[in-house]
Amino acid sequence: MTDWWEQPLDTLTPSQWEALCDGCARCCLHKLEDADNGEVFYTRVSCRYLHSESCRCREYTQRSRLVADCITLQPDNIAEALAWLPATCAYRLRACGEPLYLWHPLLSGDADSVHRAGISVRGRVVSEDHVHPDSHEEHIVRWVQEEPR
Repeated sequence: MTDWWEQPLDTLTPSQWEALCDGCARCCLHKLEDADNGEVFYTRVSCRYLHSESCRCREYTQRSRLVADCITLQPDNIAEALAWLPATCAYRLRACGEPLYLWHPLLSGDADSVHRAGISVRGRVVSEDHVHPDSHEEHIVRWVQEEPR
């Protein structure tokens, strides 16, 4: 018998869908897209509502209303989001039929395992409130797409 997170995404209950999130907060980083080739670059600039220590949104239930380009990820829009979701994202992995990493809290049984594995943005980000909008290119990082430890 398979675990519930191994089931197709469109069969998950709302609570299972939410539990699939590993809490890395990489999706809360500002991203830049190359206009010529569509390549996505992550920055260390985070949404103003991200609590950088817990890696959780301070305004989770209102995020889509407060932030115009915040996407509420759902099974019906996951395909469109694959281009900007990090390679370690559980939603991306499952949408592509891949297993979760062993550090994922659902497998480890420990919500802090994502932080210990170096996957989360904890200690690596600066709020958009402290960065001039024209300087995001100066904050591009490569660690988001690196292979996990």
